[in-house]
Amino acid sequence: MERGLDQSVRSNPRRPVWAWSLHRRTQFLLDLVVLVAAFALAYLLRFEFMIPERARESALIQLPLVVLVQFVALYLARVYTFVWRYVGIREVDAFVRAAAFSALPLVALRYGLPDAYQEWRVPLSVIVMDTVLAFGGLLALRVLRRMLYERFERDFRAHAGDGGRRKPVLLVGAGRAGVLAVREIQGRGDMDIEPVGFVDDDPLKQGMVIHGVRVLGTTQQIPNLAREMALDHVILTIADTAPESLRRIVEICERERLKVRTVPGLYEVLAGKVSLSRFRDVDIQDLLGRDPVQLDQASLERFLTGKRVMVTGAGGSIGAELARQVARFDPERLLLFERAEFALFEIDRELRHLWPQSRIEALVGDVGDADRVREVLNEHLPDVIFHAAAHKHVPLMEANPAEAVKNNVLGTRCLGELAGESGVDAFILVSTDKAVRPTSVMGASKRLAELVTQRLDARHPDTRFLAVRFGNVLDSAGSVIRIFREQIARGGPLTVTHPEMQRYFMTIPEASQLVLQAGAMGEGGEIFVLDMGEPIRILDLAEKMITLSGFVPGRDVEISFTGLRPGEKLFEEIELEGEEMAKTQHQKIFVGRFRPYPPDRLDPALERLAEDSRLGHQARVRHTLAELLPEATLEGVEPEVAAVNPGG
Repeated sequence: MERGLDQSVRSNPRRPVWAWSLHRRTQFLLDLVVLVAAFALAYLLRFEFMIPERARESALIQLPLVVLVQFVALYLARVYTFVWRYVGIREVDAFVRAAAFSALPLVALRYGLPDAYQEWRVPLSVIVMDTVLAFGGLLALRVLRRMLYERFERDFRAHAGDGGRRKPVLLVGAGRAGVLAVREIQGRGDMDIEPVGFVDDDPLKQGMVIHGVRVLGTTQQIPNLAREMALDHVILTIADTAPESLRRIVEICERERLKVRTVPGLYEVLAGKVSLSRFRDVDIQDLLGRDPVQLDQASLERFLTGKRVMVTGAGGSIGAELARQVARFDPERLLLFERAEFALFEIDRELRHLWPQSRIEALVGDVGDADRVREVLNEHLPDVIFHAAAHKHVPLMEANPAEAVKNNVLGTRCLGELAGESGVDAFILVSTDKAVRPTSVMGASKRLAELVTQRLDARHPDTRFLAVRFGNVLDSAGSVIRIFREQIARGGPLTVTHPEMQRYFMTIPEASQLVLQAGAMGEGGEIFVLDMGEPIRILDLAEKMITLSGFVPGRDVEISFTGLRPGEKLFEEIELEGEEMAKTQHQKIFVGRFRPYPPDRLDPALERLAEDSRLGHQARVRHTLAELLPEATLEGVEPEVAAVNPGG
């Protein structure tokens, strides 16, 4: 790292001469100068700057030995592994250890050498003074190097920037994240903001000064401070802000027409995705945020660590996040199965960057292609399969019911049958709340996929087949949040199907983590239902997103109502009538157990669906779905009441 920086110094004419001290040999020479000077000064102080000739001769003999011992001590304490410009409080401990490592052998020689080696005995007072001066000087040299570096970098960035006047901003939160943020801002000269103060609701922090920035009051005082200081915007520097607290602060700022930005999540910084100073606007996901998921790490490690794990639909929103979460548990092999080439390329590249030690296989294929699936299973022998591949877009599947059945139903059956024959330990189907009393082909196909999964569990007792059902995920591909964001960028209008439409929402990581947890606890045959919290009205979502973008709903950006699309319903449900939802050991996961659909009715219907979808008989596909699922209400079909209710 230092060598690369040294090369950048040579190629940059704006860099000053002192920057050449980055070179290793220069560092060594500077340290040598400090150690020699410290030893000489210690002798001068010992004899009050009047060194007798005999003592001077002894000092010249002792100097090489003392400096050699001190260099050895520096290497033993690993001081030379530090990058100079990052030396701080944490590194002081290493210098203290190096001082001890050097002083102890010199003291031992002082009292252990015989009289014949008198000239090698360093006076005790010189040892003490030299140790303090030498290692204190080395530390001071590095601190000075850091100060010069930060000063130069700040000036260089300021020169590279536009040089305009900085905008005054208020930092909300004087905790750890606030300290890191203000230090990052002050260390950069290319940012157009200037922190003028903190606000924090902790009474113990009032009046405190952090890196020269004072805590000016509480969040309730934001309006007064905004007017007094002519603030441009505020930056939330609170780690893990609770959604209700965030909403309260945002509402205070909205009344004053203050834009609100926030620091990125710490996991983004640690993963190298962004820097701490890459502030972003507060997003709707922040306001709708849910409590962090508490996972049973031990059970997940037993379930995934050292196992061969396959994720289908690995290029989709849920499939990709499942792959990211699985990678954290160090599987023996992670198989990414996806038919969309570019999506597979993207998640494969991301995971190889984040987890270079993991064995990752990118496999192009379709879950409905029996030959390809059999080839993959026989070659890689997965222990666990997370089946996230599916067609999920409701209106598109209304227009293409045969394709919905091919992918969501028959693809699940094909993959599941071959998984059972291959001895896969666990098969987890990712399902949806739209499978409950479905009013769309997509929902009906996912409900049927759940029934297929239960059928497979009965056919293959050595494999645990189960399904996990949940609602919409925030900011997934094609989600309403992404659509609203694009519509706001175009100036509106935002299209909402109905004023009273409501949906359940989860974050993508939360849903994926709970799918893993359900897979670890499942015994086979269950349909797990995730706790979705309270449903959210889509109209409220639209209005809040407009407000967060700095506009006024209805005045700056219009909202238009387009009416329900084919297959849509106002309210989603999470359980069927007759399903008994029971608690599990995890507070956010419920399990429903009910009698599986009779095989003598399900198997023939699946064969009819396979034939009709192959031939493209769209109307007959709809009719068979409605006949097979008496709880379904599909547009254009009068469902016949089945003789056996699968929910009963």
